[in-house]
Amino acid sequence: MKPIDNNIFELCYHCGEKCQEESLNFDERNFCCPGCKLVYEVLQEHDLSSYYDYGSRPGTRQSALGHASNQFDYLDEPEVIQKLVDFSNDKETHITFKIPAIHCASCIWLLENLHQLKDAIFYSRTDFVKKECQIKFYTSRTSLKEVVKLLFKIGYMPTIDLSSYSNEKEVSQIDKRLIYKLAVAGFCFGNMMFFSLPEYFSEVTLLEEQFRGLFGYLNLALSLPIVFYAATDYYRSAWFALKNKTVNMDVPIVMGIAALFFYSLFEVFGGGTGYLDSLGGLIFFLLIGKYYQQKTYDTLSFDRDYTAYFPLAVTRMKQEREEVVSLPKLQVGDTIKVRGGELIPADSLLIQGDAQIDYSFVTGEEIPVSVRKGRVIYAGGRQQAGALLLNVQKEPSQGYLTGLWNHDSFKEVQREDLSTLANKISGKFTVAILVIALATFVFWSVSDMAFAVKAFSSVLIVACPCALALSTPFTLGNTLRIMGNKKFFLKNGQVIEQLAGTTDYVFDKTGTLTDPGLAQVEFIGEVLPEELKSAIKMMVGQSSHPLSHRINSWLPRYEPVYIEGFEEQVGSGLEAIYQGDIVRLGSPEWLGLGKIKSLDGGNRVYVAINGKVIGYFHVLSTLRKGVTQTIQDLQSSGNVHVLSGDKTTDAKKLKELLGAAVIFNFDQSPMDKLEYLRKLNTKGKSTVMIGDGLNDAGALQASTVGIAVTDQATYFSPASDAIMDVEVLSQLPAFLSLARSSKQVIIASFIISFLYNIVGISLAVQGLLSPVVCAVLMPLSSISIVAFTSVSMNYLAYRKGLKNNWLWK
Repeated sequence: MKPIDNNIFELCYHCGEKCQEESLNFDERNFCCPGCKLVYEVLQEHDLSSYYDYGSRPGTRQSALGHASNQFDYLDEPEVIQKLVDFSNDKETHITFKIPAIHCASCIWLLENLHQLKDAIFYSRTDFVKKECQIKFYTSRTSLKEVVKLLFKIGYMPTIDLSSYSNEKEVSQIDKRLIYKLAVAGFCFGNMMFFSLPEYFSEVTLLEEQFRGLFGYLNLALSLPIVFYAATDYYRSAWFALKNKTVNMDVPIVMGIAALFFYSLFEVFGGGTGYLDSLGGLIFFLLIGKYYQQKTYDTLSFDRDYTAYFPLAVTRMKQEREEVVSLPKLQVGDTIKVRGGELIPADSLLIQGDAQIDYSFVTGEEIPVSVRKGRVIYAGGRQQAGALLLNVQKEPSQGYLTGLWNHDSFKEVQREDLSTLANKISGKFTVAILVIALATFVFWSVSDMAFAVKAFSSVLIVACPCALALSTPFTLGNTLRIMGNKKFFLKNGQVIEQLAGTTDYVFDKTGTLTDPGLAQVEFIGEVLPEELKSAIKMMVGQSSHPLSHRINSWLPRYEPVYIEGFEEQVGSGLEAIYQGDIVRLGSPEWLGLGKIKSLDGGNRVYVAINGKVIGYFHVLSTLRKGVTQTIQDLQSSGNVHVLSGDKTTDAKKLKELLGAAVIFNFDQSPMDKLEYLRKLNTKGKSTVMIGDGLNDAGALQASTVGIAVTDQATYFSPASDAIMDVEVLSQLPAFLSLARSSKQVIIASFIISFLYNIVGISLAVQGLLSPVVCAVLMPLSSISIVAFTSVSMNYLAYRKGLKNNWLWK
């Protein structure tokens, strides 16, 4: 190791900054400081030197790497850990860090290979746009402090500011480097146009000949900042594409820039003027297009934008009263009630209840975990037993819960969709453009080399598969936003394409087609003592089942009584112990009565004390408003099925209300519903299952698209692809129609994109378009596609009654 001559500026092998006095040489490479050298040594030691293959000098300066040994001791404090981590148990801990140093492909590669630096880390994923990295590590093998120290050591110090972990929405900003490059390009291009004025008025003698040569050299000097600074993003993108043996749209752009620059260089030194003004205009207009494209993305904000409307609500306790509030209104210190089957919306302390938490959303493991009173329950867990009272310890995050909804454990096998089709076409399209451009150059070079360069560059610049690639995400993103505003929330854009191709619509009856709030309830049997009524009210109050909700509403308010051992058997009933007696509510089969034929219709919920049935609640359901018309509208585009756990005595009445064309199936258990969906799938049907997310989870997951319907939006199911508020169930045909229309809009935008490229390339091949005009047309084509898809989807939504006007709002 030896100092470098301070008079010679070398670039640091790690970070690329100029080496100053502290410059060091190690392993025949230059480093600006001991920190950069240490990071290099760490990567070499763990055989991660390919980090540098993803970019030239991709690291960040580490001159401040030295730190006090106790700098991170505060990360051992339980209060700090609780505020920072997303989830933690005896086995694993999850945390998401904000890491400002993330700036290139090398950063992503290194951060996603942390397991090679520390084997206690078993998962790391990077979000380049948000500059975030989610890390999961084994709790018993390392600590949060050690993970942070590792990130610090390799040069990716996370921002650990407890206030920054609040869930306020961040305002997206345009990359400042793009602004700087645009400013440089604009300044140089403006002056280059001034110096080129004599060329545009060549018939008039404006300057002496020697000034023409001087202005040519001045243009050359002004072109250097544009070519070697303002256009660097295009070079980097093209280089990474070629390095990965692919061809993206930046490859022909770079070829066009190179052709114009080197030919102009030859011309200027030969006494001519070249196309330097055109080159300056080309890059300036390309950067303007890039700027407006980013602005458009930020304005539309379609990527996961529906998290802002995510329907998760929560039951908050206020002076012993229950009130259902939306998630953003929940505050630290609030007391909330979470029933069996519902999701924990925020990290909370257990105050009361038997907590059996299913963390499959978070860890992928479905075995419930018992949590003692006074311990923390993490957001994303699902309560499997009775109701819980919780005290909120951390602000809820809709984005975090939505991320759990998309957990790998619940992802379906990816199908090929219009997005993948567009990407395939774009790749082949770019290759075809390169072939056409080269053929154009060869054809014209025989007679006129200058014209050949101009035509070659024009073909490369005017071609725009970007519009093709943008049409699908912008159309689907707008559709997601429109549906989200109407309380129909889809997991991702692929669900829209699946909805567009559905052939069979399968409905659960109880709580979906029927409205528990309008049901008539009466108890038939022995007289219920007041204390037993109070115990029953406590039981049904802890259940999410629609029949439980109705019985709970029917029973008057009583003084709370103590019950223990509450358990809910999905699809069967409820069980608890009250004053030493075993109280059960549920189906006659579950209570040992066998199948009972009911002549009066409706649902029966039997009550048994210590195995003796004392009577039943008779719940006579009423169809929701607009259901009959909804079923009739759906029959015009597919088959409608109704699955119900009720007895066949309801069949006659339902057929009269819904029509004989509906396919009815009664006495269906949750497993029967699952098998029914599987049989439809084996027949080649594309199915939509509409039911609640608790009893119908299996059927929802087996269907092509599973829609969980809820009246208070107090839980959602990982098995579902969509969540719908029951208020908009009558608009399901309109949603399906909009999904089909969105597919047509995408295809129409494909056609527009192809027509633009055919016309543009045809003119460019003939040399009728200059490179500057092409540079203006290329971003305009992308903007026109975005405008077309946005206006089309808003207009179609307005026509289908899903928007009050066809404007953007």
